[in-house]
Amino acid sequence: MPAPDLKTLIRAQTALITPPLTPELRMRGATPETPLWRAGDAELAALALDPPFWAFPWAGGQAMARFILDAPERVEGASILVVAAGAGLEAIAAARAGARRVVANDVDPAACAAAEINAEINGVRLETDPADLTLSAAAPPDGMGSADVILVADALYDSAPSAALLRLAERAAREGATVLIADAGRGAGPLDGVTELTRLRVPTTLFPGAAGAMDALTWEDGPSRDVAIYEMDRA
Repeated sequence: MPAPDLKTLIRAQTALITPPLTPELRMRGATPETPLWRAGDAELAALALDPPFWAFPWAGGQAMARFILDAPERVEGASILVVAAGAGLEAIAAARAGARRVVANDVDPAACAAAEINAEINGVRLETDPADLTLSAAAPPDGMGSADVILVADALYDSAPSAALLRLAERAAREGATVLIADAGRGAGPLDGVTELTRLRVPTTLFPGAAGAMDALTWEDGPSRDVAIYEMDRA
């Protein structure tokens, strides 16, 4: 029996959810009632899935989506690149706010498939791109060089890849792109070269002990997180 395609698998493993900070948007995600929530390493391997970070509405992505929905002039008519887009929440917000073109970039094929599903659910169009933008100083055709606005949320965890991503973002800003970063305080966010635009307190849905076998992947450290929205300086 052939394995199901990614979109069929995602629909079977997730449920339709509404992120707390963006009640006007819906997405396929993991909940305590879904198989994906309870999946451990063996179950994920059997499904040929990488750790499904895309299946949860992380605080930075919620904050960026809320910011864009409340300030549509930031993206209206623009070409948007969302880096580490996950299931596409920020990308969908940008499309809803009137962006001319939206590319959701994520190295996980399941995240790209989920973003396409969620775009359809929300009645918007986007493109997906699986390139790893941190591997080359020369951004690919659908990468940073072609975007008017670059959105980065929940992508600044580990120091080395975060530093590489920030270097590319800095170069894009110097070349004229607007770079917006949602930093949820996870330790590898911007320290200088940015201007803080606003802060949002974001309800979280994941707590230690709440996700069974997924604990190590999904925990948050409290019922909400403080997320700063920055614009990268162009100078």
